[in-house]
Amino acid sequence: MAEIPTDPNENPTEKNIPKNKQGSKIIYRYVISFSYLHLAALYGLYLCLTSVKWPTIGFGLLMYHITIIGITAGAHSLWSHRSYKAKFPLQVILMVLNSMAFQNTTITWARDHRVHHKCSDTNGDPHNANRGFFFSHMGWLMTKKSDEVIKQGKSMDMSDLYNNPVLRFQRKYALPVIGTLCFILPTFIPMYFWGETLNNAWHMNILRYVTVLHVTCCINSVAHKWGYKPYDKNILPSQNVLLSTFALGEGFHNYHHVFPSDYQASEFGNKKLNLTTWFIDFFAKIGWAYDMKTASEEVVRNRAERTGDGTDLWGARDNNNYKIIEKVE
Repeated sequence: MAEIPTDPNENPTEKNIPKNKQGSKIIYRYVISFSYLHLAALYGLYLCLTSVKWPTIGFGLLMYHITIIGITAGAHSLWSHRSYKAKFPLQVILMVLNSMAFQNTTITWARDHRVHHKCSDTNGDPHNANRGFFFSHMGWLMTKKSDEVIKQGKSMDMSDLYNNPVLRFQRKYALPVIGTLCFILPTFIPMYFWGETLNNAWHMNILRYVTVLHVTCCINSVAHKWGYKPYDKNILPSQNVLLSTFALGEGFHNYHHVFPSDYQASEFGNKKLNLTTWFIDFFAKIGWAYDMKTASEEVVRNRAERTGDGTDLWGARDNNNYKIIEKVE
């Protein structure tokens, strides 16, 4: 495994940038779309409790987990941060799973995320947490990007993604690929294989889609508001163990902003709540994932002692001294 850069100031642009005080132009067609999706998801929850078949519920849970993996291991770790490399078959798998999640194309998702890390919680951040909980959670998806966000996006080097044939294919055929994988197939499968009704299958899939969207959006909102800061107490991103449970390992957000290139996105590869790391490690064993970047234990401990708030991985204090839970193998 390759070790990530150990520069203690590797996120210098997170500070000293003026906060955004401007309002945003609302995109009403997106407001209407999100309103429908949430009403349909609530109806799906009702159907889940009244008439949906058990296999459909199980299928929805499976879809929840694999589509989050498409975001965490794919759009996030592989393509936004380049924290590991993947051979062609794994890239295709991750593109398919990412399309099932439908949070825009991977190239657009990665561009916004790279801008977020460059300009975290400032005027240049697409989902600036200083503009309020709702904006950072989902409001930014329904408003026009500020001039500064657009400027930062245009300045971002995206050549590695534009030159990727798998991502070019997803981008070129976004409507049929994402439409089929996210909405048509997950509705058709329960109907064909165990006789679920169209009404139940459709609304259960929308419930799954909206739930995944909210969980990933919580990284931008919840993890920037509540939690502990063992590695840098001067930034908003925080450790949130509960969120990590639902986001399959992505709740160790204070660590991630300090060491963004660590493929594990958590302290010392802790795997208790980190199904994303399990996924990448499995494909590393069969040779489809390689060159995983990690932060050395010494660098992580030193950073925690220098700028952390004194909490450990789980948020417990030990006489106000920093304490690390041993690495889980």
